[in-house]
Amino acid sequence: MDKYLIRISITLVVVAASVLSLVSCDFETGSSANSHDADLGKKLFNDRRLSAAHDVSCASCHRADLHFSDGRTVSIGSKGKSGTRNSPSLLDSSRALAFFWDGRETSLEHVVLQPFTNPVEMGLADMDQLADRLASRPEYSELLLRQGSSLRVDKVRLAAVISAYLGSLPAADGPGFRHLSGQAVLDDDALAGLALFNGKAECGTCHVFTRGNNTLTDNQSHHTGIGFERVAGRIAPAIARLDEALATRTLGHAILSDWHVSELGKFTSSRRVEDLGAFRTPSLRNVARTAPYMHDGSVPTLEEALEREIYYRNLSRGTPIQLTVEEKRALLAFLHSLSDTNTP
Repeated sequence: MDKYLIRISITLVVVAASVLSLVSCDFETGSSANSHDADLGKKLFNDRRLSAAHDVSCASCHRADLHFSDGRTVSIGSKGKSGTRNSPSLLDSSRALAFFWDGRETSLEHVVLQPFTNPVEMGLADMDQLADRLASRPEYSELLLRQGSSLRVDKVRLAAVISAYLGSLPAADGPGFRHLSGQAVLDDDALAGLALFNGKAECGTCHVFTRGNNTLTDNQSHHTGIGFERVAGRIAPAIARLDEALATRTLGHAILSDWHVSELGKFTSSRRVEDLGAFRTPSLRNVARTAPYMHDGSVPTLEEALEREIYYRNLSRGTPIQLTVEEKRALLAFLHSLSDTNTP
């Protein structure tokens, strides 16, 4: 009986070892597959050959050395075409709930495909032209589908690998974020700034901290008045321009090619009057290093951005927010603490 039990025990150990081996193998395969996707996505992200004139890539407007922004007022696409929007950082985009300055998209996988065929961005004629470009490089073969004698882009796979790369980017590790997560203590100036941020200055009403998505944005759209003077008093003509453009263009193309349309904000997709001139609350990660500011890049410095935000917040709430010079200095100290230490 004892020998029988011993044989059963040995058998169970062998089976358990086999199961653990299979689990380990599956885990390693999954990890390797994720790493492969991110590596392939990085190649695509940096490949200028995937633009109309082989002159820009995704990384042209979202530079790693500039925290995945580009330092320009507005983005510049293939053949030097100028857009209407400032390039926001893509750090933490895999955890975002809304995309583009007007918040018109909610799926990263959908967003990453659009620049390839936007005439003001990478400028390819269509996805068929992208398929031709991908087919010329053996490393991209898995991104294609054969339909009869033609090759088509596997949009699901293409979106997945680019999204995997964006998801592999380092998480925020600035002192301010580590303090908010309970992992560090800020200096006195930054602590005073944080108290103002969540209190008297009321920044925290829109720049909300939540664990798991700590980029200090509520992912909602709000009115700041920035740039809206371009269409103030001329809303109806601007909407007419939007409708006319959409007869032949995508919404993204219409927005990036016409300042009047761009300034309509979230209204371009929602068509709700209350969304006229409303723009998404941006992330504050690396905010001190990603000038210029606002959706149109019209504010050159962080100090001026702070002044503009307070001014428009005063207008919206009806009672003034008055900060002393020292309070503004402390608030800026907190904003500087949101700069990463794991990137330049």
